[in-house]
Amino acid sequence: MDASEEAARGLTDIENFLYRESHLGAAHRRAAEFAARVPGLTRRQRADIEEWYVEEQKHVARMVTEHIADSIDVVEKRHRARFGRWLRGTLAAMALITAVMVVVSVVLVVGASA
Repeated sequence: MDASEEAARGLTDIENFLYRESHLGAAHRRAAEFAARVPGLTRRQRADIEEWYVEEQKHVARMVTEHIADSIDVVEKRHRARFGRWLRGTLAAMALITAVMVVVSVVLVVGASA
């Protein structure tokens, strides 16, 4: 991996980290706003609600990511199968065309020499 590829990968990693942190920050803010509206909670209870909500958001994000990855895997398998069928058909057609061309060439050579 050369320096430009490493830099591009590092940039992607930084973008992913910042994206994740912004979503976690937003989840913290939503939970804090919710907990602030509930009367009678102690500071610890509010912190527990925030922690639970953020963990729940992480869990949901993981489930969505796994679902997307599974869907992509299914699509890739279908594509590979379709491409394999197309490739086999193309190979068979090319073999048939080659065989016909050989037969035609032999007939023309034999016919020309006779």
